[in-house]
Parts: sequence; C-alpha cells; structure tokens
Amino acid sequence: MKLLPLFFCLLLPAAAEKIRVSSFSTVLTEIAREVGGDRVTVTGHVRPGVDPHEYEPKPADLRTVADSQLILLSAKHMEGYVGKLKQSTGTKGALIEVGDRLPSPDADPHWWQSVGNVQRAVKIVRDELTKISPADTALFAANAERYVARLDALKKWTKEKLAELPRDRRKLVTSHDAFQYFARENGFTIYAIEGVSSSDQPSSKKVADIVRAIKEAGVKTIFPESIENPKVLKEITRETGARVGPELYADGLGEGEAATYEGMYKHNVTAVVDALK
Repeated sequence: MKLLPLFFCLLLPAAAEKIRVSSFSTVLTEIAREVGGDRVTVTGHVRPGVDPHEYEPKPADLRTVADSQLILLSAKHMEGYVGKLKQSTGTKGALIEVGDRLPSPDADPHWWQSVGNVQRAVKIVRDELTKISPADTALFAANAERYVARLDALKKWTKEKLAELPRDRRKLVTSHDAFQYFARENGFTIYAIEGVSSSDQPSSKKVADIVRAIKEAGVKTIFPESIENPKVLKEITRETGARVGPELYADGLGEGEAATYEGMYKHNVTAVVDALK
C-alpha cells in the first residue's frame, strides 16, 4: 500500500519545462517576465543602472545565451556585440532584434521612450513566445493584453500630466540624444548636448551651438542623465544661466521608483513637467 502514492505520482504529467529567455534590455526583461509569467525563466544580462551603450557580454553571458530559446535585443545599433552573440554561442534559439521591427524615423535607438513602441514590443515578445510554446497561446495573449492595458493607462496619465505644461515650454535639453521618440509622442523640441550614445562627446562647436540655441529658445532647465562630461554641463549652465533639473532615465530602467517601466516613465514625465512649468 505504501507504494500507491508513488505509483500515482508517476502517472501525473511532468511540469512543462520553462522557456529560457535571455534579454539585453532592462525594458525587454520586464516585458518578457510580464508576458511569459510562470512559463518563462528570464535572464536579464544588462542590469538596471548599467549603460547599455558600454555593456559587453562576458563568457558567462555567452554560455547562458547558448542555452536560451529566445534572445531579446534592443537593436537599432544599441548592441555592438550582436555578431559576437551569433557567432560565438552557436545558439539555436531565436535571436530577436526588437527595435528593428519598430518604426524608425531617425538614428535614435531609444525606442522605449515611446509608450506606443513598448506596446508594439509586447506583441512581438508575445508572438515569439507563442511560437516556442503554442500550448501557452492563451496565457501569453492574456498576459500581454493586461500589460498593454496598463500601458494604455500610462498614456492617459501622461496626457493629463503634460496638460499642466504649456506647449511653448516643451523644450527639453538633455545630456545625450535619447528622447526623440518621447519628443514626437508628446510634442517636445529636443536639444541634446551629446549624440545618441552617452559616450559621444560634443565638440566645442556643438557646445557653442547648444548654448546659442538654449538662449534663443529661452530654456531655463537642463536635464542630466548619467552624463559623462560634467565640465560641459557646467559650462553650458554658466553661459546660459539655465539650472540643472532632476536626472532623467534615458537608457532603461533604474532602481527604486524607476525599477519598472511605468515607474521610470512617470518619473521622467513628472520631472520634466514640474521643472519646466
């Protein structure tokens, strides 16, 4: 009789193995976990607060990728190591460059600064997980729908918050050129001190042009975000009289209130509106 419990356990179906996902974007890591739920194990290789422009995968990362069924990349030239992932790991998993499947009007790779783009990314991840595990189609669809609904609520909140800021004050001076998608979606003009990468240092002529543009536009606040050259920021504030505003999250999720996409985006919108209005 003691053997009966063991016998019945052997008759029970084994739990389905979780889908192994590797993500090189803090935003995509969140999306994969939200959409995949309990059916996925997600390794976020790029941690919150780490500059994705400077990140380089380590041997341990490559081993994890080689065993992954789905590899998620920001793309749009954000990751300079895509070739290394393809060539060095021998992975048979699906390597998805999410940003390359999104509207790309310019060279700015920071597509997650558009909530609409994040909603599109959710559907891309949903479809890729469904290909790997068709039996979980309904689960992935339901999870994605709930997450997209939360992003719809974020859009509504953003519209209401931005209504506090007159359109003639929607002029955003940032450390590097990471907010073009944000600008188009919310009606801002961007003045970027550096290029699309945080490692792109401005020339003397670029600094002079920025100073002149800030004076002409009457901009009163400059927003830093993991700036690499504090001397340039000090020079610009000294010559323009503009003050330094709150730090913005440009390259992905952070910690604390910015540990989720919704929290990060709300932090940025609140910081910008409260400093400029």
